[in-house]
Amino acid sequence: MSKRKSAKHKLDRRMGENIWGRPSSPVNRRSYGPGQHGQRRKGKMSDFGLQLRAKQKLKGYYGDVTEKQFKATYAEAARMKGDTGQNLIGLLERRLDMIVYRAKFAPTIFAARQIVSHGHIRVNGVKCNIASRRVAAGDVISLGDKAKEMALIIEAQSLPERDIPDYVSPDGTDKVTFTRVPTLDEVPYPVTMEPNLVVEFYSR
Repeated sequence: MSKRKSAKHKLDRRMGENIWGRPSSPVNRRSYGPGQHGQRRKGKMSDFGLQLRAKQKLKGYYGDVTEKQFKATYAEAARMKGDTGQNLIGLLERRLDMIVYRAKFAPTIFAARQIVSHGHIRVNGVKCNIASRRVAAGDVISLGDKAKEMALIIEAQSLPERDIPDYVSPDGTDKVTFTRVPTLDEVPYPVTMEPNLVVEFYSR
């Protein structure tokens, strides 16, 4: 199972931030961008540039979902009642691959997506291989029998750099319940996310 290190590291360096909080991120060693001009003085970014960057960072954090999928999620969030930015975060956090990542069944969001697509995850006891599936409050997400012995999953559960958030309730080491849709303040992002700028980007 590939770990796709280069893509994650490239995104970190482009953003200039360790967006997943991983100790292996190159940003921990060099905070400037990639390439021979990475250290040059940065000019002031335009409003559009700030909005685009906020969108790229949020989209990248959730496993670099496709633009089509991300835009569709935004459109759904905009149709819902309440704050569009909060709705967007809630919909992204309800993705099955993200719940698998939050439950520490996988070391990265990319690995979580692969574990789901390979059929190792059960939702309410039924196998599901669709990473973008929307999980509802009260749904139980569990590991399949083979997955319980996978080295990647055992490694992920021992990672010290992140904890399981309050809205994902563990039951032993192989099962969690998604208790509620979180607000922006409850989501344990290692860096500051700005969904309000993403809303501004799409509502131009």
